[in-house]
Amino acid sequence: MIEITLYGADWCPDCLRAEAFLKENDIQFNFVDVDLDETATKKVEAINKGKRIIPTLIINGKSYTNPDNATLSGILGINEQARVVLYGADWCPDCIKSKSFLVDNSINFQYINIDENEWAIPIIEKINNGKRKIPTILIDEDILVEPENEALRVALKLDEERITKVFDSIIIGAGAAGLTTSIYAQRDHFSTLILEKKTVGGNAFLTDKIENYPGFTSISGPTLMAKMEEQAKVYGATIKTGEEVVSIEKVNNLFNVRTKTNLFLGRSVVLSTGSTYEKLNIPGESDLLGSSVHFCATCDGAFYRDREVIVVGGGNSALEEGIFLSGFTKKVKIVNRKATFKASQTYIDKLPELNNVITYYNKDSIALNTDKEGKFAGLLVRDTQTGKEEVITADGVFVFVGLKPNNESFKGLVDLNAHGFITTSGLAKTSVDGIFAAGDNREGAIAQVAAATGEGVLASYGLREYLKD
Repeated sequence: MIEITLYGADWCPDCLRAEAFLKENDIQFNFVDVDLDETATKKVEAINKGKRIIPTLIINGKSYTNPDNATLSGILGINEQARVVLYGADWCPDCIKSKSFLVDNSINFQYINIDENEWAIPIIEKINNGKRKIPTILIDEDILVEPENEALRVALKLDEERITKVFDSIIIGAGAAGLTTSIYAQRDHFSTLILEKKTVGGNAFLTDKIENYPGFTSISGPTLMAKMEEQAKVYGATIKTGEEVVSIEKVNNLFNVRTKTNLFLGRSVVLSTGSTYEKLNIPGESDLLGSSVHFCATCDGAFYRDREVIVVGGGNSALEEGIFLSGFTKKVKIVNRKATFKASQTYIDKLPELNNVITYYNKDSIALNTDKEGKFAGLLVRDTQTGKEEVITADGVFVFVGLKPNNESFKGLVDLNAHGFITTSGLAKTSVDGIFAAGDNREGAIAQVAAATGEGVLASYGLREYLKD
């Protein structure tokens, strides 16, 4: 049988996305939690050359590191109309013919080479009454043995015209802004489709504790985002995760939104792709990404239980994540290039209460040092006042020095400012009629969950005004 093992963790957004994708397509898999299994952690590191990257999947003995849904579709033979699994061999002429037909018609199929997978031979023999006939092709529940191309065409319904639903609005990004836009639009009886590259929740999903969202003294990011997702679905929103948008084109007053795997049609579009954390851009950083350099404490902090970590930054994110890390690490060293923190006073006031937190002020990050084996050894910093350099040692580094808007895909589509943020006017209108922007990727936005929900409300009113015409 086809064996799939997913190494991941419950707090990992991409792990949740991959799990959801496999479950939605009725694919059996074994889940191994790297937080609970030290052997699994070492295996993940061995597969990824020392880096702790999850999800890591093993499919029939071959490893795949954080594959997106499009990649998984190709590996597992998942298509809009059916899942296709082809049992065959490289030397088989009919197998080559069938594979060529599927490739020519852009059909994903999982290829099981019976010469390399002996477990598949009994399956073939059972299907074919004891005979080893190849290719044997499974198209969902249908079985085709040594089929002609015409039989494949009929089974896959390749000549049938596909009817694509037209949504009133396609929202790109399932963070707080996108979900709120959908909730308000659905209440106004406008159909919405939310396309999310990873998993629902955006940056808020990666936040362990939110203490400044109205109505909650304290609530975890995942819990709050789950409530928003549930509300959007209750009002009728369609949410598709693992859908990375590659192009948007306006044709005859409809927007063609293409992802790596599908085409969607909408009367309007909302760009709510949020932002990602900036890098330090110093020597050694790129080589250590994923192994010792991180941008999400909720995602990667568990790897540093009872160890020492450095947090670089002086804003809300740096202190919030530093406080979170102090709950289970041995020591947290917060490195700030200025003389004072720019974070909210609430976070600053909490630091003296934590006996395992050390703060460094007026320190510029110069380089990430490594030992002879190429492993992280410490952060080289320079005092901005004296010029003196020193190395701050730790087991890992978490970087929170700013946000970069996720607008690379929209260059040439809508107007961006010099820093890459989408410029808007009025009710979240962009430079293109029918396209709106909401959230951290919009010029002037405040990177807070409460503010993002307000951005979503603003965009929904813009949609209402545009769609009622």
